[in-house]
Amino acid sequence: MSEDSRREPSFIDALIPVLALVSMLSFSVYLYGDASSGGANQIALIMAGCVALVIGVKNGYNWREIEKAITQGIANTFGAILILMAVGMLIGSWILSGTVPAMIYYGLQIINPTIFYFTACILCSVTAISIGSSWTVASTIGIGLMGISSGLGLSPEITAGAIISGAYFGDKMSPLSDTTNLAPAVAGTDLFTHIRHMTWTTFPSIGIAILLYLIIGLTSDINTDNIDLSAQLTLIENNFTIGIYLLLPLVVVFLLAIKKNPAFPTLVIGTLTGLLLAVVFQYDVIMNFAHANGRNEFIVIFDGIWQALFAGYTADTGDVRMDELLSQGGMAGMLETIWLIMCAITFGSIMEKLGLLKRLVVGMIDMAQTTGSLILVTALTCIGVNIMAADQYIAIVLPGRMYRLEFKRRGLAAKNLSRVLEDTGTVTSVLIPWNTCGAFFSSTLGIATFAYAPYCFFNIISPFVSVLYGMYNFKISPIVEDEVIAE
Repeated sequence: MSEDSRREPSFIDALIPVLALVSMLSFSVYLYGDASSGGANQIALIMAGCVALVIGVKNGYNWREIEKAITQGIANTFGAILILMAVGMLIGSWILSGTVPAMIYYGLQIINPTIFYFTACILCSVTAISIGSSWTVASTIGIGLMGISSGLGLSPEITAGAIISGAYFGDKMSPLSDTTNLAPAVAGTDLFTHIRHMTWTTFPSIGIAILLYLIIGLTSDINTDNIDLSAQLTLIENNFTIGIYLLLPLVVVFLLAIKKNPAFPTLVIGTLTGLLLAVVFQYDVIMNFAHANGRNEFIVIFDGIWQALFAGYTADTGDVRMDELLSQGGMAGMLETIWLIMCAITFGSIMEKLGLLKRLVVGMIDMAQTTGSLILVTALTCIGVNIMAADQYIAIVLPGRMYRLEFKRRGLAAKNLSRVLEDTGTVTSVLIPWNTCGAFFSSTLGIATFAYAPYCFFNIISPFVSVLYGMYNFKISPIVEDEVIAE
């Protein structure tokens, strides 16, 4: 059919696939709980996409053009898929090299359990501001902090929440961050105006979050006098050669990230650095891991490295908890996440191509009569796109395009729009299991999204603060005469 013969989707058309998705995902979680991301959620996303597909055919679209949109959508996320595979290799190589065990070893000795969550959040905040990447923070310092948390007998879910809160705060406030550059570009303002305007909502949000982590730590039943870490420290020493030099891969990755090198080659270089240290300092570890059994030494080393990269490291320390902690990594460990991302992007691409996402947004604009309600609708749209399109970049770009002229028409400065895009579009992506960010952090930290989500205090508080400012017209800036908003 020609474009002229297509029918504009109705609001009901747009709502049906969303209701189908929510229903099937709810049923998936009811049946399988935290394990729903192992396949059930993927089926729900594909089936909801099929529902949207039927509506598209009804409205005059053909399969070929929809298929092209799906292919393009997946192609646009291939950078994230490459990073996921690189992170899998990096984790496997960093455990084999002793880098992760060294982080755990030294961390157990210097971090106070009572203020651990508080410390983890601040450490991740500072690091993310420095390098501008929440993903890099999670896949480096994050996995070390998860190990320290386990060694101290603390909650892995709260630890993951503290890591994510800090990482996202730092990512939002860093001029090196891709989303922090994307939001003002879409809204029509400049980077540093955007960052300055965000401080009004972002600092109160992280302040409340840090206070909550401190209160949890201080009020938790943690008897620090009875914590004996000697067994864990001895276990690590008996299974790995430990030295401060093993933190070199961490330093290399941070330096490359600070210099704004692309994520994929940065992570690959970090992986290669780890493998070099493994060969030099962890000879016995490789021999045991690859089961030498009289084979040629070179073949055994190659085999051990190869396995760590594609299947991850499998620990055999004699301690079940330590084995679970150190048995991670490898590209294969990321395949489930990649599968989830591809299914989510398939659904989102169909919804966007058929104009169903746009139809939902247009309907919401009509309901926004005041400045507060406009900001509320923008926030809900960002969160909704994160759920339906499963990608934080789409959750920034699509609402940014849709609401940009509406903000201008109402005399509101573009920095108000860019702020709400980040306060809601960026930070909520990690709370959704099938979103690229939620899937990444769940795989990297080893905690199900629904398990850590309640403890991501910054990510939960930030949207509420942003909307509250809009409702009370607090720090909402009008357009000034010399402000230029590009059309």
